[in-house]
Amino acid sequence: MSKIFVTKSFLPPKEEYFSYISKTWDNGILTNGGPLLLELEEKLRDYLEVKNCQFVTNGTIALQLALDGLGIKEGEVITTPFSYVATTSSILWERCEPVFVDIERDNFTIDVKKIEAAITPNTRAIMAVHVFGYACDVEKIEKLAEKHNIKVIYDAAHAFGVRYKGKSLLDYGDVSTLSFHATKLFHTVEGGACIAKDDKVNARIDLSKRFGHHYNDFIQVGINGKNSEFHAAMGLANFPYIEHIIESRRKISELYDKLLDGLVQLPKKQKDLEYNYAYYPVVFKSEKTLLKVFDVLAAEYIFPRRYFYPSLNNLPYVKKQSCPVSEDISPRIACLPLFVGLEHSVVEKIAELIRNNV
Repeated sequence: MSKIFVTKSFLPPKEEYFSYISKTWDNGILTNGGPLLLELEEKLRDYLEVKNCQFVTNGTIALQLALDGLGIKEGEVITTPFSYVATTSSILWERCEPVFVDIERDNFTIDVKKIEAAITPNTRAIMAVHVFGYACDVEKIEKLAEKHNIKVIYDAAHAFGVRYKGKSLLDYGDVSTLSFHATKLFHTVEGGACIAKDDKVNARIDLSKRFGHHYNDFIQVGINGKNSEFHAAMGLANFPYIEHIIESRRKISELYDKLLDGLVQLPKKQKDLEYNYAYYPVVFKSEKTLLKVFDVLAAEYIFPRRYFYPSLNNLPYVKKQSCPVSEDISPRIACLPLFVGLEHSVVEKIAELIRNNV
């Protein structure tokens, strides 16, 4: 029996990918802002309805470049304990201190009601996460940022294509970042992007990702955050299938909704949110139940994944801070398999196994 993992990367027809790759053989340009990369950035700007877009190496580098682009090199950054570790790591890597604010129980995003109490004279930014593609309370976060003169970065790794109140969710905050890792609904194998509102910030991010110099003019410290023509080619080949990918995931998610109703806690989608069906998270009544379900599913070669565990405020290399909601949900939450091509009969089997073991 073939194994069913939490996700499976979408791959376009080989010949469509190779048609882009053949162009690199014709022009000999493999990296350093080649024509395929520039074409992808243009398509991303149009599709995501944003002014600026820098295609970079990965989602973690995108977060680091966002901090650098906003001039944040020290001080405190308010963030969430409920995310992938890269969110916290990017703050630490840039020599800043993460200050954790607990999450909401309904959709697992940062609890905006608790942010202001965490702001100090050393606070430089808020780095919030649109967890699983569900929107943070962007309006209230914006008001807090303006009141206290601090920057806002959104880790939007899960929010590709999400719209809120009729506009791109990526258009909120000073910088939003994306991940195009192979596990994401739109991917470039490895990759990410920075979406900056301000043109000067965008220019700084562009310079920073290119070692901080322009030809023989060495302007600032930088890193190698560039991406290649081969990765851009995968993005271009995947682009025509975005709507198909989202629609396929929507149908699977709605089937899960129907079959799991009343068995597990599901996130509450905000009003006015056009969702992208990036993940299918479920919260069990206890960690013991979660582990039991995992064992039962594994016996059938089905492998969900714990997203996100542990709560990041409990990492051994960060200052200990209490986040009781995140600490309660983190051991009990998992994402179920969700990808294009997942057969509905498998979804029904997963739901039946959960029903018999919760």
